[in-house]
Amino acid sequence: MKPNTSSRQPTRSNNERRASRKYNKPKRPRGPQKIILFNKPYNVLTQFSGEPGDKTLSDYVPVKDVYPAGRLDKDSEGLLVLTNDGILQARLTQPQSKQPKIYWVQVEGAPSEEQLDQLRKGVTLKDGPTLPAGIERIEHPDIWDRNPPIRERKNIPTTWLAITLKEGRNRQVRRMTAHIGFPTLRLIRHKMASWTVEGLAPGEWREVKLSQTT
Repeated sequence: MKPNTSSRQPTRSNNERRASRKYNKPKRPRGPQKIILFNKPYNVLTQFSGEPGDKTLSDYVPVKDVYPAGRLDKDSEGLLVLTNDGILQARLTQPQSKQPKIYWVQVEGAPSEEQLDQLRKGVTLKDGPTLPAGIERIEHPDIWDRNPPIRERKNIPTTWLAITLKEGRNRQVRRMTAHIGFPTLRLIRHKMASWTVEGLAPGEWREVKLSQTT
């Protein structure tokens, strides 16, 4: 009797696998390389289209054929790098590249050094353990006011932290601070690789050249 092969999954040839890897490999731009630094305001989506009433990148950045290297949540602010260079985009976002990203984070309450040490060593979230993070207390940074302002409770202090990550998961910073009992009130990406948001007001962007890349 011949074996029943109806449930077997079709296998791909070596040529098909090589073609698939080649197709998915990040590519250099066909034209000049474009790199845009954008200060994303609060309540703006990190994409060029959305539902009616949504604020998107197309409301601020008129440059064509550039795409975000990584994301910022709608309720987060700060530096967003956009490029038409797929290789650069992958280098900035893929976990194995370990490109540092620095966030200025305002949390509700006053965490102790022991509690911050948990984040420095890595904590276990629902999607697994985090890599060790750089955590520093900082003074209130000289930054723009948020519109709308955060909701502060008068009887509870807040603390500003500089958090350095070399990975990027969905809402990771917020989940990390919540894990040790201190909700994030405001989150600003200050630096990504060698670029910072310095000199850009919310909604402003500028183009940087290849010589200024990481």
